[in-house]
Amino acid sequence: MCAIEPSPVVETRRLVLRSPGAQDIPRLAAFANDPSIARMTLRMPHPYGVEDAEEFVLKVAVQDPARARTFLIEHEDHGPVGVIGLFEDADPAPEVGYWIARPFWGRGFATEALQGATAWASKAWKRRALMAGHFSDNPASGRVLEKAGFLYTGEVRRGFSRARGAEAETRRMVWLA
Repeated sequence: MCAIEPSPVVETRRLVLRSPGAQDIPRLAAFANDPSIARMTLRMPHPYGVEDAEEFVLKVAVQDPARARTFLIEHEDHGPVGVIGLFEDADPAPEVGYWIARPFWGRGFATEALQGATAWASKAWKRRALMAGHFSDNPASGRVLEKAGFLYTGEVRRGFSRARGAEAETRRMVWLA
């Protein structure tokens, strides 16, 4: 018999971080189809349609929980407002990435979600460090990461942004528990 590990739920003051489900697909597709969001990520395509949101939800459902966790960011009054994910890749520590829908920018939701995710990663996932990056032309994301306790490493990488169709400089940051 195979035991299925329940998806974690992380609660912060105003937010709940939970697994995305089929009920979230229309809202994810609508919010993620914003070029201002997609161009600040490595992996998100633009345009972003319902099919992309369906594929995203399915990929999250089959993630290896020892190597990756993706959460929908849900606000207590506004419903889903973004996504945050933690995943292992080539770096020595897991990487965190996130996006917040444009109507909710500037309200501290990204910082609050990051703080909840780092606390969860430290306590439940037993991670002592996390990596993150932001494109050099997105200093607002750097400020969010700093407020959540991330520090610049001094490393700048070039990464291919799917939505931009081009490489962009990524300033690397680290969080230590």
